Amino acid sequence: MCGIVGYTGKNQAAPILLDGLSKLEYRGYDSAGLAVRTPDGNHEVVKAKGKLSTLSDMVDGGAALKGTCGIGHTRWATHGEPNEINAHPHYNDDKSIVAVHNGIIENYVALKDKLLKKGYTFYSKTDTEIATKLVDYYYRKWGCDPLKALVSFTLRVRGSYAFAVMFKDFPGKIYVARKDSPLIVGVSDDGAYCASDVPAILKYTREVYYLDNMQIACLEEGKATFYDVDSNVVKKRRIKIDWDVDAAEKGGYEFFMMKEIKEQPEVIKKTLGYFVKDDGIDFSEAKISDDFLKGVDRIHFVACGSAYHAGVVGKYVIEGLARVPVDVDIASEFRYRKPILGKNDLVILISQSGETADTFEALNQAKAEGIATLAIVNVHDSAIPRGSDKVIYTQAGPEISVATTKAYSAQLVVCYMLAVKLAYVRGVIDEKRYKELISELISLPSKVESVLKCEDDIKKFANGITNKHDVFFIGRGVDYAVCLEGSLKLKEITYIHSEAYAAGELKHGTISLIEKDTLVVALVTQPDLAEKTKSNLEEVKSRGAYCMCVAVKGNYDIRKDCGFTVYVPHTDSYFMPSLSVIPLQLFSYYVSLYKGLDVDKPRNLAKCVTVE
Repeated sequence: MCGIVGYTGKNQAAPILLDGLSKLEYRGYDSAGLAVRTPDGNHEVVKAKGKLSTLSDMVDGGAALKGTCGIGHTRWATHGEPNEINAHPHYNDDKSIVAVHNGIIENYVALKDKLLKKGYTFYSKTDTEIATKLVDYYYRKWGCDPLKALVSFTLRVRGSYAFAVMFKDFPGKIYVARKDSPLIVGVSDDGAYCASDVPAILKYTREVYYLDNMQIACLEEGKATFYDVDSNVVKKRRIKIDWDVDAAEKGGYEFFMMKEIKEQPEVIKKTLGYFVKDDGIDFSEAKISDDFLKGVDRIHFVACGSAYHAGVVGKYVIEGLARVPVDVDIASEFRYRKPILGKNDLVILISQSGETADTFEALNQAKAEGIATLAIVNVHDSAIPRGSDKVIYTQAGPEISVATTKAYSAQLVVCYMLAVKLAYVRGVIDEKRYKELISELISLPSKVESVLKCEDDIKKFANGITNKHDVFFIGRGVDYAVCLEGSLKLKEITYIHSEAYAAGELKHGTISLIEKDTLVVALVTQPDLAEKTKSNLEEVKSRGAYCMCVAVKGNYDIRKDCGFTVYVPHTDSYFMPSLSVIPLQLFSYYVSLYKGLDVDKPRNLAKCVTVE
């Protein structure tokens, strides 16, 4: 879950590398490093523990490191503790070969034993040093041929990797290889680039290539050549990125998370706009026909983290509206529980990045069993959509903060549209109800905008919560699904222990944890379940809990039951998650801010989990 970047061309490499790494720091910030080929033909390596700013200061923003070809890395530690020795880049004994790597080499122990027998020694505790010296071994074995060395490397290594390497004997060239970890290549008149994600190079080029598994590329000034594992040259489709460059910048906000929270109305509007046409929902661009939807017997949502929570909402909405049975699986569990999949089932993979390792492996399992697959992703041409039968792209644009907000909201809207379309084509709802639901969907952006106006009240409330050690979120129906997301947001960026429970489960054990001044956050947006949830509030209040509530404006007076209440406007009950999640996002943001934490880069977490 690290970030890599490389540049070779006409310009000084170090400032470009540092700028690219700054756009990838959400992928890891335990340590960072650069390797640049200097004018005298040597590789200069500079590494630092901690955030990228430490490294940047060491090289004066790149000005102190001269050279027009280099690679960089920002690390989220997997093998070896975070320190300068274990930081990337790694190198062979004379630094004639230097490399950076994102991923995990699973057979590193066997490879290390082999290399020890060949006389190699090791200075770090990382699998990447082993990988680098394996390349060195094959490079020498095959007569100093970089391509042959990397082909042998890809065939010998098990695991995942996005690997970039420079060879002293080949000035101005960077070789890259990929398997199960994201890697893009970009080309401009000024040079060639590689990176783990688009934002790192968006400032320099919009023309990119996505490497497939087991592919290798050679980057030169203004040029990239691609190879398969038989060393054959292959042609790659060039993709034009249409993201606004400003979308990957903070735009005056202190943290990306707040910027992305505020972007949600526009993201929802844009995502709806791709599929709501002429008062109907049209998924033809995603290759989803009405006949296909009519033939689905069961849906399986497979995802991780917040994307999994979007799938839980999807289950409630699809089963409620369309009466299609839905399972929701954490991707890492789906692979190993031996799920029973029917021939007419549909596996829906949800992932912001499209590169989530466990979700990608679940996709492969579904494909191996011949089950139809649909990807809901944000990043075009990433691994999961490339491997899926059908794809719905959310229109969230680049999301930089580790804690997702706008991508989650876009995923919710896609789940709503699928539910409404399924219900209509299968005859569960009539034309009148279909049009009513579409009208409600179209109204969501303006209603989200109105919820954002509660920011000042939440800001004041959050200031008194920083000393809490435990917070419980409760709700029923889709409210419970949103509680899962609210709880995750809080624990991710504030480090406060929090749990989400279906409110009816309180009496089955959880209520024993409620004591004086315990904060309980209750969602009360479902009219048919409101009275039951209010009863649960009475139960926790009687045991000393202090309550925050999110409720629907005008439906019922919840203020007497809660110490602090946020009201959201009316919409269809099934679409309430899009409104009720906003106060929870703002609440978590301000608690983190008041605790003096780095909101965008919570400890031990990375944006894209590309390893199991």
